[in-house]
Amino acid sequence: MLYKNATVYLPDGGGVFKKTDIRTEGEIIADTGAFEGEGADCSGMVILPGFIDIHIHGCNGFDCTDGNPESAGRMSEFLASRGVTSFCPTTMTVDERLLADSFENISKTMGKENGAYIHGINMEGPFISPAKKGAQSEKYIRDPDIELFMRLNEICPVRLVDIAPERTGADEFIKEVKKICRISAAHTQASYEEAMRAFSLGVSHVTHLFNAMTQFGSREPGLVGAAFDNADDDFHCELICDLIHIAPATLRAAFKILGKDKTVVISDGTAAAGLGEGEYYLGGQKVIKTDAVRLQDGTLAGSSADLFGEFRNLISVGIPFDQIIASLTVNPASAIGADGITGSIEKGKNADFVILNGDMTEIIMTVVKGKRVF
Repeated sequence: MLYKNATVYLPDGGGVFKKTDIRTEGEIIADTGAFEGEGADCSGMVILPGFIDIHIHGCNGFDCTDGNPESAGRMSEFLASRGVTSFCPTTMTVDERLLADSFENISKTMGKENGAYIHGINMEGPFISPAKKGAQSEKYIRDPDIELFMRLNEICPVRLVDIAPERTGADEFIKEVKKICRISAAHTQASYEEAMRAFSLGVSHVTHLFNAMTQFGSREPGLVGAAFDNADDDFHCELICDLIHIAPATLRAAFKILGKDKTVVISDGTAAAGLGEGEYYLGGQKVIKTDAVRLQDGTLAGSSADLFGEFRNLISVGIPFDQIIASLTVNPASAIGADGITGSIEKGKNADFVILNGDMTEIIMTVVKGKRVF
C-alpha cells in the first residue's frame, strides 16, 4: 500500500518533517521515499507515528478490570479513533481472582484486536503504599509478592509492574522481576534515598510523576527529586497531560529537566474517557466525572483524557514539538522494550501511524500494522 505526498514525521536527526511517501507491505513499513504507482493521496496531510498509551485503565464505558471479556477489545477500537495504535491495558488494586480473570480476558483479546493492539499488561498495584493509594482500593494492597506476580504473568505477559520501593520485600522483588519486565515506582512514600536505591537495583520507570508520591522539596527531594536526579539513560517518567493532574508551568519544568528521551505521556484513562459527565467505575469503585474524574470523596481517580487531546494540550502550553512526539511514540515504546518494532516511521517497523489534517487538529485515519482501522 502507498500513502503518497504527505508531510511525514521521520526520526532522521532526532525528528524532522519531510514531504515523502510511505510504502507498506503487510504489517510492516517497507520504505519511505518517492514511489511510482497509485495509492492514497495524502496531499496537505500530516503523518505521525502512532501514539502508544502504556497506562490506561479504560475508555468509552469499558474498564479492563470490570470482568467483561469484551472490554479490552472495545477499548482497542475506541483508542484507534484517537490516534493510538498500541497500548497496555492497566489493571487496578483488586483481589487476585478478579486480577486473574482480567489477565485472562486481556490474553484472549491479544492478537484479535480490531483497533490498537495490546503489548501486554501494565500492573498498577497491589504492591503499593496505603498512604499514597490515590483511587486504589486499600483492602487489597499488599507487600510485593513474587509468586503472585509470576502466577499472573503466566496468564498474560506483564510489560510494566508498579511497586512502592519502601515496602517489605521490594528489594528482592526488583532483583527477580526486572528479568521479566520493567518495574515502576508508584503510589509510594519513598524518600529520595529509598528511591535512588530502588533505581540502582533495577527500577527504571516512575508512574504518573507528581501524583501519589513524595514531592520535590527544598530539603526533602522525595521521589520526584530522585527522578530528576537519575542519570540512567534507560529511565522514563510518565506524565498525565490533561492539565488537571499537573499545572502547565510544572509540566514545562518537568519536560525541560527530564529531557527528550525520558518523558512518557500517558492518559491514565478510565471508562469515562470519551463520554459525558456521570457515574462510572474504576477497579470496582464508583467514580464521578464532572470537570475531572474523582472518587466520591473528591480524590482524583485517573482521567477522562486521551493521547490526542494531550497532544493538543502540550502544543498549547509550549512543550517542544520534537519532545511531544517522542513522548507519545518512541519513548513509551522504549519504556516497555517495544521500540524495535514500533514508535517511529522507519523501514522494518510495524506500519503504525496516524494521518492528520494539515494543522493537526483532526484525525483523518489511523493505520495499525498496515491496516486502516479508523
